Amino acid sequence: MKITDEAEGTGPLIFGCVLDGKGGAAPIGRDEVDNWTPAHPGEVLWLHLRRHAPEVQPWLENDLGIPEPTAEFLVSDSTRPRALREGGAIAATLRGINFNEEAKPEDMISLQVWSDGLRLMTLRKAPMQTPRDVRAMLETGKGPTDAGSAITAIVEQLTVRMNQTIVDMNLRIDELDGMDVEEDHEEILPKITAIRRNCLALQRHMSPQHEALQSIARDAPEWFEDDDRREIEESIARLRRYIDDIEISKESALVLQDELRARSLASNEHATYMLTIVAGIFLPLGFLTGLMGINVGGMPGVDDADAFWIVSGICFAIIALQLILFWRWKWL
Repeated sequence: MKITDEAEGTGPLIFGCVLDGKGGAAPIGRDEVDNWTPAHPGEVLWLHLRRHAPEVQPWLENDLGIPEPTAEFLVSDSTRPRALREGGAIAATLRGINFNEEAKPEDMISLQVWSDGLRLMTLRKAPMQTPRDVRAMLETGKGPTDAGSAITAIVEQLTVRMNQTIVDMNLRIDELDGMDVEEDHEEILPKITAIRRNCLALQRHMSPQHEALQSIARDAPEWFEDDDRREIEESIARLRRYIDDIEISKESALVLQDELRARSLASNEHATYMLTIVAGIFLPLGFLTGLMGINVGGMPGVDDADAFWIVSGICFAIIALQLILFWRWKWL
């Protein structure tokens, strides 16, 4: 199991810290947050919150001074990735791979982000790894130094974690490609269908996330520095590559699925063809034996002990003649 930002308790605050502007951070408690002001230049307050906690929205509006529409956006269950600017602040909904137990990675979970350059809020519903990773960087003194670099670090971690899911999916496609389609088709087809479904799910979230990151890079406020914009651009380029990789994976799965269906169809057609040939061979024999089996007077050979063998010889001769004709006509 991978470690996430899950913490005990049900309150709105998962953790809070104050970035010191040098790559480190100091923890801050719930009681110190409401009246917080920077003690030194360059300090930034970062609060990581439970989005679904009932007291989150009133706390954002009444105690932290975030406008009501923005607070509603940050706690909303509408989790399609998007970004917007509100004066000197930016707000965004981003999505990351779900690494929680018994969760499918393609069921991406959302992370709401808001910052005015002095304060940074991240909100989630399900536990995530990304905030914990960025916090671990701060604990070692190698973390982001301001709000802009913190946002770019979060975006980078969200984006990088998508890579492993795509690599794993490509490995599964390679594994299926090496299997015997004839013998393992019942096992391959459901796996291919699952891969295509996963690709569609990832594309559905990653494409709008690409647009959201472009919006951040294009419309970010002045406190978002040039280095931060370049980092966001790098994440945009990486995400674009991942989207292209997903498209290739989807096409590869489609090729495998088409090959499987084509082979299955060819096998069915071959079986039908062979049945048609057999029916064609026995059609004249059936006519002959049916004619010889009618129960009327005057049938030749009724009293002849050799009549059976004569009729059998005629049948075998007809079969041989048919096989020769079918071979010459390239039906066999």
